[in-house]
Amino acid sequence: MTLTSKPLAALVVVILFGGIFFSSAMGWWQTESTKEAAKITSGEFAGQANPADIRGSYTFGNVEKNFAVPAAVLAEAFGVKDSNLAAFTVKGLEEMYAASAQEIGTSSVRLFVAFYKGMPYDLSTDTYLPESAATILRTRTLSGEQAAYLAAHTVPNPGTAPATSAPQTAPQATQAPAAQPTPKAETPAASSTDRTVKGTTTFGDLLGWGVSQATIEKVLGTSMPAAQVTKIKDYCTEKGLNFETIRPALQAEVDKVK
Repeated sequence: MTLTSKPLAALVVVILFGGIFFSSAMGWWQTESTKEAAKITSGEFAGQANPADIRGSYTFGNVEKNFAVPAAVLAEAFGVKDSNLAAFTVKGLEEMYAASAQEIGTSSVRLFVAFYKGMPYDLSTDTYLPESAATILRTRTLSGEQAAYLAAHTVPNPGTAPATSAPQTAPQATQAPAAQPTPKAETPAASSTDRTVKGTTTFGDLLGWGVSQATIEKVLGTSMPAAQVTKIKDYCTEKGLNFETIRPALQAEVDKVK
C-alpha cells in the first residue's frame, strides 16, 4: 500500500507524540535533572546517598530529598534568609561568604551533611564551616577526630566580629598587658589566609607564592591562561575542570614552598 503525504505526516505525528506519551506514562521521559546523588557502594553506609556527590547546582530542597537534612536546618547552619529555602542553591553560599577568610561553599555543605548524618568525610583536606553550622553539629554525635577537625575549621558568620570585642573592653581594664594577646593571635591567622587557595585566588597569586607555571599546569592538566589576573575557579569552570579537586592539589603545592 502506498501512503500519500498527508497520511504519512499524520502517522509520523502519532508515532512521535505517542512515543513521548507512553514514555512519560512509564516514567521514562524526563525533561530535567532529578538531582539524585550517587550511592556509596561499600562499607557500613553502602546504598546510602554520598554527601561527596553534592554539587553546587543542588538546591537545599535537593539536599533534603537526598539526605533527609531539612532545608530549614541547612538555612540555619549557613545563615541563609530566603523566602524559598528549598530553591536556594548550594553555590549561592560562595557569594554570601565572599568576604570570609576561608572559602565557604559546596564542600562546606558536603562536610556539614556528612557530620550531621554521622557519615565519614575525607578529613585530609581543609573544608571550613561557619560558626552557626558548627553550633548545630556540636549537638550531634561526633567522633573525637571529627570534633577536633570541626574546632580547627570554623570561621565567623558574615557580619559577626568576635575579634573586635576584646579591644573594646581592653581600654576599660587597668592592666594594659591584657590587651596584648589579641593582636598576637590575629597575626598568624592573617598570614595563613594570605596563602590559601579559594574561589577568589588568581593564577598571579599562585605565581607570587612561589608555585611555578609548570607545576600549576601539571595540576590543571592543561595550559595556564595568559592573563594572570584570571581566577582559578573561573578558569576551571570555563575548561570543565572540577575546582573542588583542583583546589586542594594546588594548596598542597603552595604549602610545599612555604
